[in-house]
Amino acid sequence: MKILRSIFNYLITRYTKVQLLIILVIIAFAFFISESNIFARLGYEAKIMELNRQIDRYHKQTEEDSQKLKLLESDKDRIEKFARENYLMKKDNEDVFIVE
Repeated sequence: MKILRSIFNYLITRYTKVQLLIILVIIAFAFFISESNIFARLGYEAKIMELNRQIDRYHKQTEEDSQKLKLLESDKDRIEKFARENYLMKKDNEDVFIVE
């Protein structure tokens, strides 16, 4: 409490009350009223962090999909299995039953 009082006394002796009021108005405008206020800045930081997490997730998914693609390109049986499971393809003499 003494520190705050000494800072206040120093400011009062160094600046006039009008100057202190102007400084406080400028600080309030810069931190709370303007478009780039402190709350918007914190919101932007949270959005950036979320987007970076999404980027990492998509990079991992791309790597996994690349590995699956390499496996599919190398083996004909895997291509056939993939087509049957995902696109419901069948051979001419088969019947396909979809169970949900």
